[in-house]
Amino acid sequence: MSNNPDKIRNLREKTGAGMMDCKNALEESNGDIEVAIQWLRKKGINTAEKKSSRDASDGLVTVMTRDNSGVIIEINSETDFVARNENFQEFCSQLSNLCLDKNISSIEELMNSKINDETRVEELLTNMISKLGENIVINRLSFLSETNSKYTSYIHNQVNSSSGKIGVLLVYKCSQVNDIVTKLAKNLSMHIAASNPMSLDVNDLDTNLVHREKEIYFEQLKESGKPNNIIEKIIEGKVNKFYEEVCLLQQYFVMENKLKVGNYIENFNKTNNLDFKVDKFLIFKLGQ
Repeated sequence: MSNNPDKIRNLREKTGAGMMDCKNALEESNGDIEVAIQWLRKKGINTAEKKSSRDASDGLVTVMTRDNSGVIIEINSETDFVARNENFQEFCSQLSNLCLDKNISSIEELMNSKINDETRVEELLTNMISKLGENIVINRLSFLSETNSKYTSYIHNQVNSSSGKIGVLLVYKCSQVNDIVTKLAKNLSMHIAASNPMSLDVNDLDTNLVHREKEIYFEQLKESGKPNNIIEKIIEGKVNKFYEEVCLLQQYFVMENKLKVGNYIENFNKTNNLDFKVDKFLIFKLGQ
């Protein structure tokens, strides 16, 4: 019987589809579970296509590290309700682990990769859209791997240990790794989440951005009547203040607000006879 309750229950567990969809699938496939799954997948593809045009502005940022590598990925849903769904969270975890397993560094590469060497991520995404009833978008990802570097992560507004609304991936070097070093790395990751720096230091900052800021300051001051040499000094001071706002090592450390991050690290190294150094960092804020 195609509408056998056990078959319907089995099909629902395998696919996550609704009861009526499962009944219809079994009727269309004469009770064959595998054929019914394919029928639902085809139906799901059509459903997913309709939903793919809807705005996906919620979701999760997931950060994972393993040995000498780390990945940070943002996957969007339409609502926070779906973002907190266990299936959605598992989907984020699966893709993050896949990136670490196969050193995947682009969305295109990820979409063409297979979970457990069976299902392509593109198909899995389509099935997830059908199952959860919302548009889901793999928005961005970054994968980092350096043999001599260490990785740590921080998640703000957590929904689980690796996913939340803000994610930070910090890459650092230190000849020794102990409790105080890992604590510093974690605290710096928390600082980054709170302060949202744009670069590691002044040298890494986009020169076009600095030029634009200088132009803004000049426009603000050109009608002041001050001599050019005074205006130049004022602009220099404003630029240095800008560096303190956007460059990690120039920012004041949120956990020791009288010291800049760079000075705090210098003092840490002197006190503990260490050589801790931040190599790079990534911060993903949901929707940015």
